[in-house]
Amino acid sequence: MKNEKSFLTFSLINIDKSAGPTSYSISEFVKRKLKLKKTSHMGTLDPKVTGVLPITLGRACKLADYFIKHNKTYIGVLHTHKDSDMKELQNLINKHFSGKIKQTPPNRSAVKRAEREREVFSFKFIEEIGKRDFLFETEVEGGTYIRKICSDLGEMIGGAHMGELRRTQAGIFSEETIVTLNEFEAAVEKYFSGDKKEFEGMLISGEDAIKQVLPFVQIEKRAVKSLHTGKPLFANDVIGDVEKFREGEHVAAFCKRDFIGIYRRTTEEIIFGRSEFVYN
Repeated sequence: MKNEKSFLTFSLINIDKSAGPTSYSISEFVKRKLKLKKTSHMGTLDPKVTGVLPITLGRACKLADYFIKHNKTYIGVLHTHKDSDMKELQNLINKHFSGKIKQTPPNRSAVKRAEREREVFSFKFIEEIGKRDFLFETEVEGGTYIRKICSDLGEMIGGAHMGELRRTQAGIFSEETIVTLNEFEAAVEKYFSGDKKEFEGMLISGEDAIKQVLPFVQIEKRAVKSLHTGKPLFANDVIGDVEKFREGEHVAAFCKRDFIGIYRRTTEEIIFGRSEFVYN
């Protein structure tokens, strides 16, 4: 990272969203408290849903697309409208809601209501809470609607809906690094009073985060100046084997510890990749 300012304006923080506020309002709260021009959340949670809500700070907002598409894990409660058997529910899930499934976003969704394919990697009922409430855990592709799976399952058994839901993991972010809004607010007050250690410990730098989701290369120092102006990354400026990267693949470029940008791999003979994001 380049300096203290860039640490604050090019980082991410993993907020524990409570039930009630929208994901947008949480992002705006973080922005106001940190006196930043921009923040964004990665993966909308319904107001009633709790859990992992990563927030990008400042220029790190430009990186959101590289994180948001990763798998998500949830734990929740399915409420059936009549007494049900957990084994029968699991069998229906295995048959109809496992692997690649088709979904149409619900009416309240912010995205276009068009059928799309998403993948359910696992959906397991783990505890029966009475005859009408069933605890489950699921891992899904980003953009999958858990509430829709619950209601679609309900149509097969005489009615059901999602009672509670908590996101426990979103890509590289999990409950292990989660921060409540009260903890965040208290640490920010200390930060602006000169005691920076607690708040800085809550942040993950954009440089460190991008290394966890994208392949990366080291480049020659001589190339840095031209890359900062948005010019392509030439193959002879990359240190190491360039052939292992696929056409169209996103690759992060570093010069020692300094993050330079993100490039899309090309098939051009002398050009390794063209810039999609340059950090300068």
